[in-house]
Amino acid sequence: MKELPFLYIEHWHNFLLAFIPLFIAIDVIGILPVFMSLAEGTEKPQKTKIIHQSVITALSVSIGFLAIGKFDFSVLGIEIYDFKIAGGLLLLVFAINDLLFAEKGKRTFSATMGVVPLGIPLIVGPAVLTSIIITVDTYGYVPTITSLVINLIIVWIVLLKSEFIHRLMGNGGSKAFAKVAALLLAAIAVMMIRRGLFDMISCMKNPS
Repeated sequence: MKELPFLYIEHWHNFLLAFIPLFIAIDVIGILPVFMSLAEGTEKPQKTKIIHQSVITALSVSIGFLAIGKFDFSVLGIEIYDFKIAGGLLLLVFAINDLLFAEKGKRTFSATMGVVPLGIPLIVGPAVLTSIIITVDTYGYVPTITSLVINLIIVWIVLLKSEFIHRLMGNGGSKAFAKVAALLLAAIAVMMIRRGLFDMISCMKNPS
């Protein structure tokens, strides 16, 4: 009986240790301005659909990544830096399109916007996939999956409240914020590509 409180404390300790890196990797505060920029001009039902789609996609990709595991990825020859470079290039295309070609008031609803780029690679990108693999190896499946689900619930709630944030900022502030978000998205994309290339070069210099 004395072991039960210890196991309970250990369970919560492992949960917190798994939760924190995933929370940092997902970076819901960083996702919010990008979401507001991409979903600007869409009706509330469409925006809600995008949010649900993005969270479901993020959860499905994460669970699928856990189910497949490192072995199948090594068989396919896919490395973490491949995710970083591919995800960075994808985000960079969206950022350039938003900065140079998208016109205000002409944004069209995309049926797959919640899948790409919101679900992947914004909510679940290389950093999140890497964190998932590390936390599973260190703390086990239950703490990792529990912390992942709670993190995605936090993302879902924050994105659902984005309209309230939009009203606080006003139209002028939202437009300025959207452009800043596009620049931020481009910077994130370049960072992901740079880190992916750096990791690839490091692996080539020091093959295991």
